[in-house]
Amino acid sequence: MSAPLPQASEPRAEVTSRQGVFGPAYGLVSVALVALITVIAFEGMAISTAMPDAARTLDAVRSYGLAFSVMLTAELLGIVLAGVWCDRSGPLRSLYAGQVLFAAGCLVCGAAQSFLVFLGGRALAGLGAGLITVAAYVVIGRAYPATLRPKVFSLISAAWVLPSLVGPPIAAWITTTWSWRWVFWAVIAPVVVAFGMVLRRRGQIAAADEGVEGSSRDRRAHRRAARLGLLIAAAAGALQWGTYDLVPAWSPHTLVALLGVVGIALTAPLLLPAGTWLMRRGLPSVMLSRSLLTSSFFGTTTYVPLMLVGERGLALGLAGGVLTVGSLGWAAGSWLQGRDAFEGRRSDLVSAGGGLLACGLLGLAAVAFLGWSAWLMPLPMVLCGLGMGMATASTSVISLLITPAADHGHTSSSLQVADVLGSVLGIAGAGAVFAALHTGAGRDTHVYVTMWLSLGVVASLVVVAGQRIRT
Repeated sequence: MSAPLPQASEPRAEVTSRQGVFGPAYGLVSVALVALITVIAFEGMAISTAMPDAARTLDAVRSYGLAFSVMLTAELLGIVLAGVWCDRSGPLRSLYAGQVLFAAGCLVCGAAQSFLVFLGGRALAGLGAGLITVAAYVVIGRAYPATLRPKVFSLISAAWVLPSLVGPPIAAWITTTWSWRWVFWAVIAPVVVAFGMVLRRRGQIAAADEGVEGSSRDRRAHRRAARLGLLIAAAAGALQWGTYDLVPAWSPHTLVALLGVVGIALTAPLLLPAGTWLMRRGLPSVMLSRSLLTSSFFGTTTYVPLMLVGERGLALGLAGGVLTVGSLGWAAGSWLQGRDAFEGRRSDLVSAGGGLLACGLLGLAAVAFLGWSAWLMPLPMVLCGLGMGMATASTSVISLLITPAADHGHTSSSLQVADVLGSVLGIAGAGAVFAALHTGAGRDTHVYVTMWLSLGVVASLVVVAGQRIRT
């Protein structure tokens, strides 16, 4: 059993043992957070289902992964800027700006007539998502006591369930009945609703900042963090541009990709706790675990619909349904980690989650390599989702638990940098393999097997990193 993690300062509000996340003191804030995450979840699930058709329309099948990684690059910038913004001014302004940018990005994507314009819309949406996510974490850290935070993160993961159920079939129906463009435009309405909910609850969200001491970082440190955010976003963008059309030969794309790798290697350590890449004990291993998890999971699931449609001939709705199963597993894993029985054992949950994810990825590779029925794909996807739900929610809880409330913005930003950077590296790596080995629909089984086996090895490292979280 892990040794207890050190406790950080608590919000000033006290709760009784009877009061939960929907009690009188926290109910309104909880509803607002669920609304925000539901909007982002619906966009992610719906767009993943519509992207194969959008890629064909915009003549960008070979560059398929770039549509996802560009959004993540912009999200990196939004995350770093939101950490500075929230520490200095509280989370409300970041929430407002994030929702406006997110809606604008979806509008541009739906109207795009070229892949370049489409990527511009994805960048706007990613910047908005980064601002929203960090601000939501700051609200959780400041407005809720430590005893309720695991349940709040369970609630946040549960907000993915409904979008996971209705997002893929709705997106497939809209795409086949009208156009994939309407999938992007349909996301705007929920954003407007969520914006109204935040406005109605702005007083309660702002009140969470009362009594919180000033950040331990001064103005100079904030400006440095903002500059580093620009640098790491530029480096991630170079990596993605260099890998989206990679061929197995030396080219200018290869050089740009290498420069992107070098840029990330130089800037990422400055935005994450010292010793993150060395797997030092405590917070550094929390960050590394989160990065390894998202790298292996999203590097894999980005290509699951494309594989099922291109290699097995499944309809868009059925291909999206496989992602739905994974999201349901994620919600179940997050609910499981929220049980009181796991207090003091969260590092074990991180390791167990990494092990389940690795097993799931190996299962996906086996289904592809051995030619088993596509109807078996949901089984390893359940394992992947279950592992992600257990591990990612636990890393969120631990990161806030061992950080003073005044620095929750900085810690939440670092955690999200690790999260999104892992996704960028995973998708860029998978995209490079796909672009280099892609031969055509129906002949790419070996490509998917190579990607998923490699990412399964990455996921297995979480088993070790999780044990290094113990203090």
